[in-house]
Amino acid sequence: MQAVSRRLVQRPLGGGASIYSSSSIRSLYGVPDHHLNGADNRRYSSSLATKGVGHLARKGTGGRSSVSGIVATVFGATGFLGRYLVQQLAKMGSQVLVPFRGSEDNPRHLKLMGDLGQVVPMKFDPRDEDSIKAVMAKANVVINLIGREYETRNFSFEEVNHHMAEKLALVAKEHGGIMRFIQVSCLGASLSSPSRMQRAKAAAEEAVLNALPEATVMRPATMIGTEDRILNPWAMFVKKYGFLPLIGGGTNKFQPVYVVDVAAAIVAALKDDGSSMGKTYELGGPDVFTPHDLAEIMFDMIREWPRYVKLPFPIAKAMAGPRDFMVNKVPFPLPSPQIFNLDQINALTTDTLVSDKALTFQDLDLVPHKLKGYPVEFLIQYRKGGPNFGSTVSEKIPTDFYN
Repeated sequence: MQAVSRRLVQRPLGGGASIYSSSSIRSLYGVPDHHLNGADNRRYSSSLATKGVGHLARKGTGGRSSVSGIVATVFGATGFLGRYLVQQLAKMGSQVLVPFRGSEDNPRHLKLMGDLGQVVPMKFDPRDEDSIKAVMAKANVVINLIGREYETRNFSFEEVNHHMAEKLALVAKEHGGIMRFIQVSCLGASLSSPSRMQRAKAAAEEAVLNALPEATVMRPATMIGTEDRILNPWAMFVKKYGFLPLIGGGTNKFQPVYVVDVAAAIVAALKDDGSSMGKTYELGGPDVFTPHDLAEIMFDMIREWPRYVKLPFPIAKAMAGPRDFMVNKVPFPLPSPQIFNLDQINALTTDTLVSDKALTFQDLDLVPHKLKGYPVEFLIQYRKGGPNFGSTVSEKIPTDFYN
């Protein structure tokens, strides 16, 4: 609360007057007089608390109508991971501020996840620092989920995955009241990666930790879930063309993870005693897959005969290259890449696995789900004959089913 009072008092208007007077601050927030004196007017080299958010005032039994004390600004909350994170934050009684830059319908589904007034959509411009400060003004926790695995004519890999994260960290440092900053990166982030996105994510990690050494970095593997960007495109491609291309033969190794587990890991880091501050966690699933292994699970769930076409990397890159070449050369937006994404094809040339000595789910007292059953049941929607039937369902039901 002291940080809130300092921030409001020190922010000047054009004529040197304060936006809020001392009396208005006392009336709104109940700040004692001694907190408004010049002796308390100072900046700190780092704005993060040393003991997490464990000391915040709480009220209630812990459900969505309780007060957890957390006021979290979640950048990128309208994306895939964002909806699951907002749901877990809101159900524990946290207030969630949801910055969005598109239509007002984009965050609409998130408002239902919390009690009345607990999930607050706020329009912002990621290129405007004042806009970022406005959506961060009342927060004590900042979580950055912003990221994209392809370029557009308006946003490059570096701007979305690196520069925006750096800007958020610098604003959070200046804020004075941010106790936790969590940067969500990606597994495989490295300055030497063949993928531009992974290189940009690695640069973002470095920039965030330079500004806020106590920030927590999460590196999730490829995430699986109802709105994912791997099994859904695969299933749609199979339904349309009857086969699945395996880029590079589908032999590279990775550790896909259930998206709900990643959201749970972020919340677990917020709820600890500060032991996760300044650390990097690699969040991979319990099993190692190849694209061929994961595709077998997908085919089994949609009840289609597995049909593959193995594409060597040079051919796959040649098919994906024209979009990347044209993206900044045409006066109109190009379709988003699904299967043939040049940067993701480059990433497939190396294995993406959790490091041997990395901090993982176990260090947050969590056990990730295996990718079978409920985590992949959303693929039922792609069955040809509805949820109970499909082209190979005759092998899965008793022979006397029709008698």
